[in-house]
Amino acid sequence: MLNGRCVMITGGTGSFGKQYVRTILKRYEPSRIVIYSRDELKQFEMMQEFTDERMRFFIGDVRDRDRLTQAMRGVDYLVHAAALKQVPAAEYNPMECIKTNVHGAENVIHAALENEVEKVVALSTDKAANPINLYGATKLASDKLFIAANNIVGGLPTRFAVVRYGNVVGSRGSVVPFFEKLIAEGAEKLPITHPEMTRFWITLQQGVDFVLKSFERMQGGELFVPKIPSVRIMDLAKAMAPDLETEIIGIRPGEKLHEVMCPADDSHLTLEFDDHFVIRPSIRFHSQDIDYSENRLRKKGYPVKLGFEYNSGDNPHFLTVEEIRAFNRRAKEESS
Repeated sequence: MLNGRCVMITGGTGSFGKQYVRTILKRYEPSRIVIYSRDELKQFEMMQEFTDERMRFFIGDVRDRDRLTQAMRGVDYLVHAAALKQVPAAEYNPMECIKTNVHGAENVIHAALENEVEKVVALSTDKAANPINLYGATKLASDKLFIAANNIVGGLPTRFAVVRYGNVVGSRGSVVPFFEKLIAEGAEKLPITHPEMTRFWITLQQGVDFVLKSFERMQGGELFVPKIPSVRIMDLAKAMAPDLETEIIGIRPGEKLHEVMCPADDSHLTLEFDDHFVIRPSIRFHSQDIDYSENRLRKKGYPVKLGFEYNSGDNPHFLTVEEIRAFNRRAKEESS
């Protein structure tokens, strides 16, 4: 799929971007890999790890439409991973979050159309489903922008889709490295926001694989959601530090007790496939009449029941304490 093609990742120096690059260099023969991000130090550090002559590094911000358009020349496949992701930071700095997550999405769409990029996959988050915090609200707006962009492609080959998944084990800002740091420093207690809190659980490699598979499946306009397990925060603490006590510190600003990836209000649009769900667009594209019940890989999906919700709190698949330990080990091995 990516052999001989140019691939670009916005926010490419992040956890996802690095694992994505490792994977495509191992599995494919791309002509170029373009890393677009605003942090020169992270780019310098990434250059030391990835010395392949096909790598290209562009310093730039998704807020800068002209720079994006310039960097996207000749790109065939684009993953949009750049975002401001910290929930409390977004609550305190709302305009900065909007500029990056919403206006930045608009700029990516414009640049992709300008350069006739073939396929664009934007990374979303479970916090975009029924959002209660600003970060989730900006990502919902971003999702809507990317889906609706399929309605303005005209005769261009460009197609847009969105991938939504839950907490990435071991990524920067996730709870696992935070707990590991506390344990290594000799903490006597682990801070728990709420004893009943649950989260969807996915490794970086699983996220990368799902994005790559979504490129193959997509027709344009889909919101892809993987079927993944949930964890209970108390089980996670027990798996990581069985001998440590826990301390309840309260839910942070804008945080949910459970996360949702397929809201009940979208159940009339949701299709279930073997290993994922697809939320169809709520609008009909003027230039296309797409049957989303069969994807490009000829896999069939079927409508879920009205009122169906994919919620981390009542997910049929919860990891046990032992499974969490194995899952976390696997995540660390995959990204090493």
